[in-house]
Amino acid sequence: MRTNILLALAIASSALLGACNWGETIDQYPCPSGGTKLTWKNFGQSFFEQWCDRCHSAEEGDRNGAPGVDVFETDDQVKQLKDRIFLRAADTNDSMPPGPDDPPLATRKDLAEWLACGAPE
Repeated sequence: MRTNILLALAIASSALLGACNWGETIDQYPCPSGGTKLTWKNFGQSFFEQWCDRCHSAEEGDRNGAPGVDVFETDDQVKQLKDRIFLRAADTNDSMPPGPDDPPLATRKDLAEWLACGAPE
């Protein structure tokens, strides 16, 4: 009985991990040698407003499963979670946001660059 439960948990874990498309980490993605021209004001704020805040800044109960501690309304909040955000939404990492209308790859690459360069204001 215990073996069956462990086997079922292993299969479920494998299926869940396989559903995530996690590519590079923020440590593997270098900031360009000249830095970035992307800032919170000209990129980050609008990115999070368009793609993330519908859930990550919503009131409790309207967050569609987004953890209550993951709020992206300010550059400081994003900086605190930049590693996690990178793994879920930047470059070829595309498990967030969920849904058919995802950010295009070029926009995800901009997010990767901005985060890898320290998410400048």
